[in-house]
Amino acid sequence: MRPAVVKLGGSTLGAHDTSLRDIAEARRGGTPVVVVHGGGATISGWLGRAGLEARFVRGLRVTDEASLEVVVAVLAGLVNKTLVAELSALGAPVIGISGADGMLLQAERFDEELGAVGRIVRVNAFVLEELLRLGYLPVVAPVAIEASGNGGLLNTNADTAAGEIAAALRAVSLVFLTDVAGVLDGEKRLIARLAASDAGALVERGVAAGGMVPKLEAAVRAAAAGCATRIVDGTRAGALADALAGRARGTVVVPD
Repeated sequence: MRPAVVKLGGSTLGAHDTSLRDIAEARRGGTPVVVVHGGGATISGWLGRAGLEARFVRGLRVTDEASLEVVVAVLAGLVNKTLVAELSALGAPVIGISGADGMLLQAERFDEELGAVGRIVRVNAFVLEELLRLGYLPVVAPVAIEASGNGGLLNTNADTAAGEIAAALRAVSLVFLTDVAGVLDGEKRLIARLAASDAGALVERGVAAGGMVPKLEAAVRAAAAGCATRIVDGTRAGALADALAGRARGTVVVPD
């Protein structure tokens, strides 16, 4: 059975959010699920505690060597294990890993201005396939290992990582939980359905901006592997359950 990939962001996990319960219930119902999570706000908070400035260039976090230590500790440690504990409490058979484990995510530096930020060049899907085969629910922190083989770690965009993982697994669906209704057109109206080529055009024309850009780019990447992507308001109760059942509000991006 083809899995579903779910990208969780901190902005959607609140008092009325049911995403973790929806994930646990989907797994109990027989749907294989892979979770990819971010943690931007938590990282920024811990950078502040360490006296380090949070800086962004073109929407990506500038990651020098000092910042990288905080990013890895927060993503692969605090955020990942907190999600593992919460999902375990809901009865899900969870394993928390980072993209460095088993060389799951391999990346290379691509912009000196960004520092230790990587573009994913390979996904070792076998790691996740085996965990899914054994009945586990993998929760992945988007920390990658340098493809050059020098043992370095790189920070990667969680949306991008989710898209690459969905494509590598040939997932049945990729779900982005956001704090907005979905993708909006130039008149700020919700677009319910997009072909992958049209999603790419929205990015090229600048209609899509900010955090929606990597989500749409990931959707286009997943579409190339036959995977449909749903971008939904994750703050609404039951939003993820509806998305996994194919009945969600929001935007669906489908292969051309």
